[in-house]
Amino acid sequence: MSAPSAAGADSADTARSALEALRLEIGKAVVGQDAAVTGLVVGLLCRGHVLLEGVPGVAKTLLVRALAAALELETKRLQFTPDLMPSDVTGSLVYDARTAEFSFQQGPVFTHLLLADEINRTPPKTQASLLEAMEERQVSVDGTPRPLPDPFLVAATQNPVEYEGTYPLPEAQLDRFLLKLNLPLPGRDDEIDVLTRHAAGFDPRDLDAAGVRPVAGPADLAAARRAVAATSVTADVTGYVVDLCRATRESPSLALGVSPRGATALLACAGAWAWLTGRDYVTPDDVKALALPALRHRVRLRPEAEMEGVTADSVLTSVLHHVPVPR
Repeated sequence: MSAPSAAGADSADTARSALEALRLEIGKAVVGQDAAVTGLVVGLLCRGHVLLEGVPGVAKTLLVRALAAALELETKRLQFTPDLMPSDVTGSLVYDARTAEFSFQQGPVFTHLLLADEINRTPPKTQASLLEAMEERQVSVDGTPRPLPDPFLVAATQNPVEYEGTYPLPEAQLDRFLLKLNLPLPGRDDEIDVLTRHAAGFDPRDLDAAGVRPVAGPADLAAARRAVAATSVTADVTGYVVDLCRATRESPSLALGVSPRGATALLACAGAWAWLTGRDYVTPDDVKALALPALRHRVRLRPEAEMEGVTADSVLTSVLHHVPVPR
């Protein structure tokens, strides 16, 4: 890897500072979800999409809205409901009586940051309308592909699948998400902080009043992505990622292990995390730090393992303990 120029290094440092400010800015609205905030930033750096899962009331939607407010990017919110149609997501051809022609009316997916709220409350047919957009960064209507803006990120929220009125996302769509971030219930101190803010007048519907301001933009993101792409990875680290993913395919608790796409995603996330922490090289610890959010949605448990209370996270944690770590 060639040494970066002084101008390139300055640009990368400025971008890193902007993204650190982004994480702090989101903290003005969201308490105690630092891991999820970091995951969203990693998603932006890796050109990936992020799925946020948690019970109602843990600030999933607020987190994405705060991210949008702190970024100088166009954003749209789409509330997924049981009666939502695919054309409500992608757009459709509309007949214009004045010209006697059909024109394309863009759907909300044509934006930089799409908040897909409660994505698992809509049927699979509508969920699948996002597949092409997430993978190809384009939408095809009537056989004509239409490119989406760059950058493009889907930040989707969902309630746990055991909740009434939910439709589990198909595996093909889950695999399109770079990360699946679980938002836990806050600890006691964090919950006290939340209530104190609300008692002082915090309104989650008014982020301007909370002081959330745009602190990073497209130029910062582009510079950061270039710096992440230049992060070096040794053969040992690459082999470690492969060994982890291959171990999931051999686990007796899993009916489906991690695919090569998942291995690629994990390596990309580790590179972004390494750069965010101030290094231009990836270590096994970076891989371990991102393994669960990058892989938990790419594996499928065997029915008998589920009945015994085994979870994807517990299987992956066991794999991390047993696969040898390179020096």
